[in-house]
Amino acid sequence: MKKNFKTTCPYCGVGCGVIAEVNDNGAVNVRGDKAHPANLGKLCSKGMALGDTLALDDRLLKPVVNGCEADWETAIDAVASGLKTVRDEYGPDAIGFYVSGQLLTEDYYVANKLMKGFIGSANIDTNSRLCMSSSVAGHKRAFGSDTVPGNYEDWEQADLVVLVGSNAAWCHPILYQRLLKARKKRGTKIVVIDPRRTATCDQADLHLPIRPGMDVKLFNGLLAYLADRGLEDTDFTRHHTNGLKEAVDSALQDASDQMETARQCDLDLPDMLQFYELFAGTEKVLTVYSQGVNQSRQGTDKVNAIINCHLFTGRIGMPGMGPFSVTGQPNAMGGREVGGLANMLAAHMDFDESSRDRVGRFWGSDVIAGKPGLKAVDMFRAVHEGKIKALWIMATNPVVTLPDADYVRAALEKCELVIVSEMMANTDTMTYADIALPALGWGEKGGTVTNSERRISRQRQFLAAPGEAKADWWIMSEVAKKMGFNRAFSYQNQHEIFLEHTALSAFENEGGRDFDLSGLTELDRTAYDNLSPVQWPVTSNDKAGRARFFADGRFYTANGRANFIAVTNRAPANLPDDNYPLILNTGRLRDQWHTMTRTGKAPRLNGHREEPMLAVHPDDAEKYGLEDLGFVRLKSRWSDALARVEITGDQQPGQVFLPMHWNDAYASNAVVGRLVNPVTDPVSGQPESKHTPVKIEKWQPDWHAFLLSREKQRPEDVDYWAYSYQDNCHILELAGSGGTDQCAFLAPWLCQRGQDNVLSFTQETKGEIRLARINNGRLDFCLMVTCKGALPSRQWLQGLFSEEQLDDDTLSSLLSGRPPGLVGDLGPLVCSCFGVHRGDILEAVKNGADTVDEVGACLQAGTNCGSCRPEIGKLLSG
Repeated sequence: MKKNFKTTCPYCGVGCGVIAEVNDNGAVNVRGDKAHPANLGKLCSKGMALGDTLALDDRLLKPVVNGCEADWETAIDAVASGLKTVRDEYGPDAIGFYVSGQLLTEDYYVANKLMKGFIGSANIDTNSRLCMSSSVAGHKRAFGSDTVPGNYEDWEQADLVVLVGSNAAWCHPILYQRLLKARKKRGTKIVVIDPRRTATCDQADLHLPIRPGMDVKLFNGLLAYLADRGLEDTDFTRHHTNGLKEAVDSALQDASDQMETARQCDLDLPDMLQFYELFAGTEKVLTVYSQGVNQSRQGTDKVNAIINCHLFTGRIGMPGMGPFSVTGQPNAMGGREVGGLANMLAAHMDFDESSRDRVGRFWGSDVIAGKPGLKAVDMFRAVHEGKIKALWIMATNPVVTLPDADYVRAALEKCELVIVSEMMANTDTMTYADIALPALGWGEKGGTVTNSERRISRQRQFLAAPGEAKADWWIMSEVAKKMGFNRAFSYQNQHEIFLEHTALSAFENEGGRDFDLSGLTELDRTAYDNLSPVQWPVTSNDKAGRARFFADGRFYTANGRANFIAVTNRAPANLPDDNYPLILNTGRLRDQWHTMTRTGKAPRLNGHREEPMLAVHPDDAEKYGLEDLGFVRLKSRWSDALARVEITGDQQPGQVFLPMHWNDAYASNAVVGRLVNPVTDPVSGQPESKHTPVKIEKWQPDWHAFLLSREKQRPEDVDYWAYSYQDNCHILELAGSGGTDQCAFLAPWLCQRGQDNVLSFTQETKGEIRLARINNGRLDFCLMVTCKGALPSRQWLQGLFSEEQLDDDTLSSLLSGRPPGLVGDLGPLVCSCFGVHRGDILEAVKNGADTVDEVGACLQAGTNCGSCRPEIGKLLSG
């Protein structure tokens, strides 16, 4: 009998509702929840593939203490005694917690309470520091609180949507499709401001390929333009804002010369003025921004430059208008609610004396942290310097994601005590764990998350706990009790934690704080289990939640007025020079998530981009002698990487792009964090991940190869390798210097030539070697190596691993890499949702499909999340 469970997607901050259907055999199928207001039944390619990520391979299933498996009592004792010893000897600030936006709110609450309330230090920070902390800082400067004013309906009600530093088509595809659907009805104009021409630009009325780091200049220019034309909403600014004159004067001084502003932004003046005119002439304007704004040395100023323009025109808090930050993680907002950032307390309170007193009394603690703690980059610097002696990392992979990642690795190598709570046993960070604690994952745990529109939704358990994995809140509570804090951490379940969280939000609030869940403080267990998605604040007078803030002109500053913030554009910290002449940008791909520990397990998600690829403009490719799909070595002042080349006009000359996902479990040397400039925003502490000076040089291997095998392999001593799992087989792309006989990894495979059941072919002039082993009629492995020529297609070969018995025709064609009958190669995957390849689409076009919609009607491609529609459009036009 099938059972259905309503839950929430664990990926981006859209917070889509999911229905997990669990079959009698344990298999899980997922579909979108039509009743969930975030996605209305739609899921992106990653969400649709959630059922493919639940296998227990590579899972951490037992505690490990100093390299040996242990029971939970031993592990909890080791963590508690280690933390207590460090605190007693060096003080509370010698301890650090580094947590994650992938924790549930209940887990996050316990972590923050333990660290700030009872260990007595605020040295707890989150990987959300790398994602949206500049937005938090900008909100607090402008509004007096970290408040997102609007909601997702604004995407459908706006007449102009400005997407700044946001590739929503790939990173938030469900919201992007909601926008496009609304556009068909109301003719919404779309402006995209992004150095790259991304998939989001496909439907844009205007794309402004801004020079990286110049957003403040552009929006100061917009504010100056609005001021010059007398477009101030004087009633709103006079009664509801502070600092208008200073902000406008700063904008005029910084960017009143439109021609110079356009030149510095690398924009055509008519295009820039078209954007200014659209903003000025449209009442319902929504400005959506994401990592291209936040991940900057001047990220907070960028946020405030955007907010200034909305305050000036009074376009905030009403349907279809306002600034809108979209977050990257499923519970980045929940972490902000409980104080997961080092510079916040809990329930949106700060470290002022009254808030410290209030939270201390509520928790019953007299050792509550007295000042903000170290933010992420500074925290790992303190680890490296020996100031932090014990570090507890939860549900994140900082040795991949933090900037100057080699420095982070060196810091963990030196740290006296590293504790890692994690689902997976094979993350790069797990290498440094003295104590590894197996945590529950999606489907195995229950609690709440909050999405980018302040909507609280339930994640629900529908799978049994694997091995000895435990909920994060349970792990931390047991450690807290061992440290002597029994009374404060005697939770029996996550429902009790949620009630305490809501009670703190309401404690001595009286409407003075934006975050208020007083309407949920009396939920019994059944009501909690059945909680429907709801936007905070949820008060006793408004238990249905509130859709928007600030329409009444009331803000959370001391005098109730919003603050204009005077900002001036500053150049990025490190500019390109003769030694490092290019700008490295980094970000997400369509079908992968963070460091691939989850999405890398889903075969259907690995076909779109199988290897780390550096996107390079054709002019730069010609300048450096690069070939499409050739190899390139990328170097910054901090480290280097090795990747394939993707030559594309979507890049600007002088700029390159490398995705953030690959790590040491999936590639030989492609951790982009190793290269990234570690400079941070002085207000938010967020790293500048979008602007690192680099140089590139062609790398020419002596040989390259691919290995398809039924068993997973881990290469050693190979210059280049990239791993993926597709079509029931493990795939390795390989390349190296020296002869193949010098590669220790290849030697065991090559030695099998001449053995029974091994098919082989060698062509000395091209240095070609082709091997395949047949075991009981099934393909066991296939290795193709060449020194001079091209490798055959492996698409058909991959599919053979799903066959139980290979026939004679297949065996005779095996080493050619081509199926019997010379059927054409389908090419790369385009639509992950429905498994549609480029060849399928070209065949549909050949048979009369002339539009993206007609291709969808024929093949279903582009009819679900829509993130492949731009790629289909390019095939149709090209």
